[in-house]
Formats: sequence, structure tokens, C-alpha cells
Amino acid sequence: MAANDTIFALSSGGLPAGVAVVRVSGPATKDALHALCGRVPALRVATLMTVRGRDAEELDRGLVLFFQAPASFTGEDCAELQVHGGRAIVAAILEALGAMPGLRQAEAGEFARRAFDNGKMDLVEAEGLAELVQAETQAQRRLAKYLADGHLSRRYEAWMSRLSQSRALIEAELDFADEGDIPGSVSEQVWKDVKGLAHEMEAALSDHTAEIVRDGYRVAIAGPPNAGKSSLLNYLAQRDVAIVTDIAGTTRDVLSVDLDLDGLKIVLFDTAGLRHTDDPVERIGIQRARATIDAADLVLYLSETGAIESTESSWMPRGTGDVVMVRSKADRNLALDDTGHVSLSTVTGEGVDSLLKQISARATDAIRGGQFLTPLLIRHRNHVGTAAAALREAHESVDLPLEVRAELMRAASDELSHLTGRVTPDALLGLIFSQFCVGK
Repeated sequence: MAANDTIFALSSGGLPAGVAVVRVSGPATKDALHALCGRVPALRVATLMTVRGRDAEELDRGLVLFFQAPASFTGEDCAELQVHGGRAIVAAILEALGAMPGLRQAEAGEFARRAFDNGKMDLVEAEGLAELVQAETQAQRRLAKYLADGHLSRRYEAWMSRLSQSRALIEAELDFADEGDIPGSVSEQVWKDVKGLAHEMEAALSDHTAEIVRDGYRVAIAGPPNAGKSSLLNYLAQRDVAIVTDIAGTTRDVLSVDLDLDGLKIVLFDTAGLRHTDDPVERIGIQRARATIDAADLVLYLSETGAIESTESSWMPRGTGDVVMVRSKADRNLALDDTGHVSLSTVTGEGVDSLLKQISARATDAIRGGQFLTPLLIRHRNHVGTAAAALREAHESVDLPLEVRAELMRAASDELSHLTGRVTPDALLGLIFSQFCVGK
């Protein structure tokens, strides 16, 4: 990607549409506006203009905006043409732009990459922008906006600032140890601060709030064969996802469905019936069911209303997730108990709303009101984890020379620099921005 090129792309959604937005950015933006519209509109004023092609043919009339560098999304001269969203109209405008010297079609994420290169956002904010475009639930939108607005970047920068101060004091002790100007208590305070910073990073890594919002609150539907697991999955999904029969062992593999429940992404997993079996294929299904159950945030353990409940602890979840005991098929067996189980029927819908409220309450509690102060993406967690490990080693390795401990602190500082993009290889930047949509 040549930084001196002027780029253009359709920045709105799929066509046809009511309105299409064509974005242009780069040094030849004004020339492109003169060629298409005859003039450059007033700065930041949406102006109704005629858009013409190469032969002065009128292509459309629409709103045109011009943003002068550096006060634009990309930090360059930038323009947006808001035209009618017909395929032929947009194709003609893109063809006209492509025929102009110095202009080319933008690559995926190139507008955002230029914003990053020109200091309009850091790498975490850019990733938040990509998450915002891809957000499917309200919780994901809030999380993405939290990143895009720089809240997490500021936390990373605060860590960086604290570490830089500690490093400066250690370097001063190394460089001026014989001068008598560095009090002996300084080193003791530095290592106390380093320990506190490492602990704070480790605490952040142990909190998976943001992961739950982004990837979904995992709910496994478990229980013996024919307990109604697949029927419940189909009922909540409002479509036939799983095969339902009276034959035990019908479900062999793990099936999943995504739900939007009160603005949160809920991932439901239907698992194989838990029982002893000699069927090798069914045993594999049960092993996969066990793994899914143990990794779930919440387990709905189904047993048929009125049935004798298994007391085998080996079937119960071994993970850290909550468990809700559910009595299914309440329309068939009316014998209720006072054990506090949720009783429901996927035939009449009885009890389903109550179950959904329990799932929603537990998912909401899991994200703790949406205080997204933790590393979100795998890239973030890797850098924070490596930095925390280096600081922990620097603090605990009291027998190492001070120079070696200072080097560990420098390595931790480098990891934090990678987070916001201060020091990031071009190949990694290319990979990150290539995941954006074209036009963003």
C-alpha cells in the first residue's frame, strides 16, 4: 500500500440500498472532486451536487462533503459522496474515480490504517473500531465503543507510564550508584511498585468479562438421553437445529446456537445424553459433551419431570460454571417436587420464560455491569501476560545482577509498547488491518 496514493472505496453496506457512501482519501482528493463535481464544497458542509463521469455525463445528484487534513478520519484530505445506492450508479462513480491519475481502489482496512499511521488513533482504538463494525449485540457494541473511545488504551498507557518511571529510577541507580545522589530506599520502593504492577496485570488477565461479551456466555444443555435437551435447543432457537426422536443416543455431536438475550450474546450447546454405553461412536459424543459441559459458564442439567434423578456425581459438571437443575416435559408429568428445580415444557412453553430470566441474570452477573477493564483480544492477552511474567521475574529474582533485572523490565516495557502500536512490525499491522472490511 503506497501512502502517497489517493484511495477510494464504497464505505456503506451492500447494494442496492437507499443511500451509498463513496469515500476518497489522499492528496488528490480535491482534484477528484473537481473532476466529478466541478468544484470542492465548503469544508464540512453537506452540499447537494451533481456527480459526473468521464464524458461529463450526469451520473447522479447527491450530498458531497470535504474534510481537509488533518481534521479528518484518516488525517488526510478526505471526501464522501452520499449518492443513491443503485449498483449501476456506484459502479459508474467508482469507474470514474479509478480512471483518474493517482487514484486507486482502497484495500481492506486501508482507511483505518492511514488513520493509525497519521496518529488519529492507536492500535487498540483501531481494533475497537473493527469490533464496533462487527458487533451483533448491545453488550458487544458497548464493549467495542469502550475500545474505540480509547478507555482501554489509557489503562495500557498508565501501565506504561508507571513502568517507565520505575525503569528510570533503576537506570539512575545503575548509572549514578557512586554519586551518592540516589537514596537507598528508592530501589526498595521501585520493586514494590513493580510487584504491584505485575499483580494488577495478572488480575486483569484472570478476569474474562470482555471475552464473555465478545465470544458469548456459554450455556451447555446436559442430562441423560431423552431428557428433552434437543427439544429445548430447538425451542429457544425457534428452528429445527437438532434432530429430535424417542431413540436414546440420537445426539452424537455438540451443536450450538447463538442467541441475543437482553443485549447479550448467549451460545447454547446441545450435548449428547450422558449414560454408560458400549457404542464407540456414542462414547466419543459423550466425551465431547463432557468437555463442553466442563468449559461452560452455565449448565442446564435436564431430567424429565417425575423421573428418578441420577445421583452419579461423574455426570455433573467439573468446571467452575453455575448449574441450573431443570425438570423437562412438564406437560407429560404433572408430579411436581419442591426441590427448587425449574420446571418447563417445550410443547406448551411453560417455564421457558423463567429459565431465560435465570440465564440472563447469570450472564449479566458474569459481566459485572460491563466494566471492561481487561485485555480483550488474544493479541492483548499475550502481550500483557508476557509483560506480567517479566515483571514478576524481575521482582522475585533478587539474586540476579541489577542489570539483568533492569533488562527484564525493559522487555516488559516493549510488550506494552506493542499493545497500542508504538512498536509493532509492519507485517503484524498488515495482518490486523486486513481483517477490516473494504472502505473502513
